[in-house]
Amino acid sequence: MIVVRDVFQLEFGKAKEAIALLREGQQHLDRGGYAVSRLLADLTGDYYTLVMESTFDSLAAYESAVEASTTNQEWKDTYARFVPLVRTGRREIFRSVG
Repeated sequence: MIVVRDVFQLEFGKAKEAIALLREGQQHLDRGGYAVSRLLADLTGDYYTLVMESTFDSLAAYESAVEASTTNQEWKDTYARFVPLVRTGRREIFRSVG
């Protein structure tokens, strides 16, 4: 199993708005096979950290879901409203070993 964590450092004070947009966007991602398992918000560490976590059976399944999401106009529209709320981000991809 592959675990993908998209980690976003949000602009100060934009967490509620960003969370609402990702929740809205989840339905669009789900349709393309990019199912969001969890949305996580910081309790400690860097303020205004938001993590979108997903799992996939394989890297090929992940790549297929990414391709589907990049062609989904509803997701692209939601993401365009999300981007201005983000200061920086990164993606972490893990292989489950236990």
